[in-house]
Amino acid sequence: MMNINIAELKTDLGRELPFSFTTTAEELDAVSEDYQFEGPIKVTGTVVYTGSCWRVAGKIEDVKTFVCGRCLAECRENQVHDFSEDFSREAAETEDLVNVFEGDMLDIQDMIRDTLLAAQPLSNICKPDCKGLCPVCGQNLNDGDCGCDRFVPDPRMAALQQLLKKD
Repeated sequence: MMNINIAELKTDLGRELPFSFTTTAEELDAVSEDYQFEGPIKVTGTVVYTGSCWRVAGKIEDVKTFVCGRCLAECRENQVHDFSEDFSREAAETEDLVNVFEGDMLDIQDMIRDTLLAAQPLSNICKPDCKGLCPVCGQNLNDGDCGCDRFVPDPRMAALQQLLKKD
């Protein structure tokens, strides 16, 4: 559990309370078939009483490993994700903008998991300009051109190609 005790903050306007947690993907329930988080996930930040709510802000640091969806290379990526959420003891009219809690403990585990998972791209690729694999021989085109003829004719023009063959 990632609980922050805000009892010492009370309602001291503008006073910052630092926090730091180390967790794993399994503890956060942030396990995926497409990628893994290697080693510990570090969460650091501060809690500040703003007068109407407590603002929790900080960053998540992790190492993600995955297989590139284009060239099938093993990849390792250091990630840093920023977060900032407001917490209140009472439900406000704009309830969707503020997390409601009771007592003196803020549980930020769900927020951390949601931030971490939402920050992951839909497709795992090693770099934005990854060329992938040759469809003929299977060589990684990032390492260089293989020389294969990869021309694929437009199927909409197949009828016209047949006209040329009758000559």
